[in-house]
Amino acid sequence: MTQSRDAQLLTEKAQEALSAALRSGRLRDGQFLSMSQLVTMLGLPLAAVREAVKHASSQGLLVTLPKRGIRVMEARPETIRDCLDFRMALDQEGARRRIAGADLAGLDTLRRRHQDFRETALRSAAGGTPDAAIEVDLSLHDFLAAGLGNPQLASAYAANRMRIAIIQNARPFLQDRIVSAMEEHLAIIDALDNRDTGAATKAIRHHFEQTLRWWGVT
Repeated sequence: MTQSRDAQLLTEKAQEALSAALRSGRLRDGQFLSMSQLVTMLGLPLAAVREAVKHASSQGLLVTLPKRGIRVMEARPETIRDCLDFRMALDQEGARRRIAGADLAGLDTLRRRHQDFRETALRSAAGGTPDAAIEVDLSLHDFLAAGLGNPQLASAYAANRMRIAIIQNARPFLQDRIVSAMEEHLAIIDALDNRDTGAATKAIRHHFEQTLRWWGVT
């Protein structure tokens, strides 16, 4: 029992390490590496890393190439569109459910974070770092996903969030985009605060379309 539990703990640790490498950009879109290279990178046993790769592959984060190695998901235009479209659909449904259930606690904090970050970006050419911008950006999407109140949808959102992280590392969140993204998010927050479902879903779609345009996807 202890041996089995130890193996499970190592697998969970390998999954966390692999996810961290994908989020941070240590593993980048389209990158190819052998299993032995990945084992060295993660610093964990082969068996645990193999299980982590299987899990990541089932989520579309990696592609296993028999007898060759592993390739990280490629940030192709069609992949970007699909991932953002999926997030938009979940965001819109999360907005509907939060408004219907009057479940809007924390909205004021979200607004202040976005306003502060927008003002910082407007005042300085340096603004905030791309990592900080992504953190603020994701805070609203996470808020909407949490409003779904469904563990299966939450799991699907989390997997897609990882795919978008790979895309974001391939296409950096540049300074020129920070201000407009914050303003698009603030429009969503205002619609939520006003309990206006139509305005919220429309603002979410607008954000989706602007993000596609910024990333050069038509």
